[in-house]
Amino acid sequence: MNAPQQFPFARQSAGPAPLRRPGSIRRTTSIDSDWPDGLGQPWLMTGRARDLLTPAGGDAVALAAADFRIRTSPMREIMEIAATPDHPRLNEMVGVRAGGASRHALAATLGDIRGTPIFQLLDDFAGASLVAGWNWSRWTDDWQKRMAGNSQQSTAGKKGRMVNICTGFTEGASSLSDDGSVDHADQSSTEVGPLVNPDDPVGWHEMPDQQGRPMARRARRIDIWRDEGVLKVDAGFQDSGPNPQGTRTAIHEYRVHAEIDEADDTLLSLQVLPLILPFRECPGASIKASRMVGEPVHGFRQSVLDTLIGTVGCTHLNDVLRAFADVPTLARMLPK
Repeated sequence: MNAPQQFPFARQSAGPAPLRRPGSIRRTTSIDSDWPDGLGQPWLMTGRARDLLTPAGGDAVALAAADFRIRTSPMREIMEIAATPDHPRLNEMVGVRAGGASRHALAATLGDIRGTPIFQLLDDFAGASLVAGWNWSRWTDDWQKRMAGNSQQSTAGKKGRMVNICTGFTEGASSLSDDGSVDHADQSSTEVGPLVNPDDPVGWHEMPDQQGRPMARRARRIDIWRDEGVLKVDAGFQDSGPNPQGTRTAIHEYRVHAEIDEADDTLLSLQVLPLILPFRECPGASIKASRMVGEPVHGFRQSVLDTLIGTVGCTHLNDVLRAFADVPTLARMLPK
């Protein structure tokens, strides 16, 4: 079998968010993870989201806001959950494990609020909880041994075996050890700055400062506006956390530009910029993502998983693209 194609390490952050465009809507979300009882113990995930309209004239208007608080087990099962706005069936998510199970449960239980900020936050529980523990590698040299010492079965891949789970873990990749587990020795990460643009301090919802101990944050931004008869999309995505040096380190960052036909929601064009990724094979997924062109974005929450499956996709890029399913809902709130 031929070795997977390698690329130069993606190590350049896009920096702070761009200035908001007049006549646009910006959705920002963040999910913060914190381990008050230490590595290998249940941890807290706090989600925040906001939809912000920037009119052609006048002040920005908050269209919607949401938050959640989840206590999750080391096996990524929801132990406790609360959210604003609340939902009468929210507590049915207790006991659900992150991943395909949580996405199916979310669709079956809270499918009536698709397109809202709180649905996006809850949908992202799966991906955010998968990657959050990575930040412990910045704070302790023996974090892998400590996790193994807790006698916990890995919740990633196939019981910790990652072969052919995604582009970055294609069989033969530099990211894999001989037993199919992740080879963290070849893993890359990058120091990053703030996401908030100092010239546009309200461009992000309020996010608490993270310093002094292992924590993690998954942050998203998606801007949409109309131009030349189509919907334009500019999306940013980053997984990062504080480091002992007092700055932040990121393991994933993507920037995505797209054009969508507003009449039928069809994706007309897609440009994926792999800015920060952990392994040499990872950027290959950005090229394969073009397979989604021509597909209706309102179905992306499922069609991305069906099309960019296994070694064709990237778990985290798929999460970026799945959020495009909410673009039609957001577009209906754009000023004519």
